[in-house]
Amino acid sequence: MKAVKSDGGRPPLVLDAAPPRWKTWWSRPVGRVLDHAVYRTTVAGRENIPADGPVIFAANHLSFLDGPVMVGAASRYMHVIVAQEMFKGFLGWVLAASGQIPVDRAGDRRALQLAKEVLDRGDCVGILPEGTRGTGDAAHVNGGVAWLALNSGAAVVPVAILGTRAGHEPRNFIPRPRRHLHVVFGEPLTVEREPGFSGRVSMDRATERIQQRLAGHIQAALAATGQGLPAAGHSTSKHKGQQP
Repeated sequence: MKAVKSDGGRPPLVLDAAPPRWKTWWSRPVGRVLDHAVYRTTVAGRENIPADGPVIFAANHLSFLDGPVMVGAASRYMHVIVAQEMFKGFLGWVLAASGQIPVDRAGDRRALQLAKEVLDRGDCVGILPEGTRGTGDAAHVNGGVAWLALNSGAAVVPVAILGTRAGHEPRNFIPRPRRHLHVVFGEPLTVEREPGFSGRVSMDRATERIQQRLAGHIQAALAATGQGLPAAGHSTSKHKGQQP
């Protein structure tokens, strides 16, 4: 891996190759400690996760905790695509050492290509396709997850993460220990390029299918768990240095 200069003076992490599989071997145990020692996490639907082959875990996005909570709940190791600005200080070292993939949310084909390399070798990628923390209803998702699915042939497993933020808690909120969280894995979806349609149209249609499947899965998980989503329109608190 290498670094390039950024406007903020601190160089962002830039990977020159896909992270190796072995880096994820300790991240899932750490995630399980977070899920079951720090918080009380109920996990459902693990039987929906393919036992082998490439998998894209596509989850809703409520909180900073969503990625590690998903990693700890899954039955497969995964490399999660994480906003590049999170790769700072000790947290940045942890993310890099555990094989996560930094992405520039302004537009980063390189991160998607590295994620595809992970899928091409039969491993798993985690992605939060809403892009930023919000209400977590997956009303909108970006096209990156569809691009990965179409170009790798990987199954897309929708993931509902509930309880990491609720009510009017701000987007940078970290819940207190022992809160009850839920992670629900849905049935896998496979998307393919459709004959007679351009690549752009195929990707748009695949994005729509994935969005509908994820949004529907979240609603089903809400009904099954009795958990609620955060209120709409609640921004970050104004503490210095916090990101939206």
